[in-house]
Amino acid sequence: MGMVQKRKKMHSGDTHLKRRWRVRNRRRDLDQIDADLQTKPEELVNQNVDMEKPGFGQFYCIHCAKYFIDDHAMQAHFKTKVHKRRMKALEAEPYSIEESERAAGRGSYKAPKKRVIVTQPSKDEIVQGKRIKLEEKPQKTPKKKNRQMKMET
Repeated sequence: MGMVQKRKKMHSGDTHLKRRWRVRNRRRDLDQIDADLQTKPEELVNQNVDMEKPGFGQFYCIHCAKYFIDDHAMQAHFKTKVHKRRMKALEAEPYSIEESERAAGRGSYKAPKKRVIVTQPSKDEIVQGKRIKLEEKPQKTPKKKNRQMKMET
């Protein structure tokens, strides 16, 4: 008189993996966003009117690759954790083919460069002349500590 056994579902708790690979909600990867920041940031901020996109394609966050319905929604997005995490992730130089070859033993290790990423200016600031910048952070040289062992006699 046992109970009916439930069928075990394989990967039943892997909903986070399913969500990650759904094409409908897929966002651009960090290396793609980095290429956009290097080549055409002004073009992405000042896009032509497109009736199919939210906000007619006029309010676009370059760092997150998202369209917003109006400027108020975009400014609110700049204060969220999602945007701040993306900005932090974009600070490091993206993984490249050269770096993978160095990891495989074809070359010497070179630490990825850190960059200063600043949130994009609003439409009004762009009209006034403010531009999107990508600057490298100056690297601090490690301090060598002078350790001497003193022997007490």
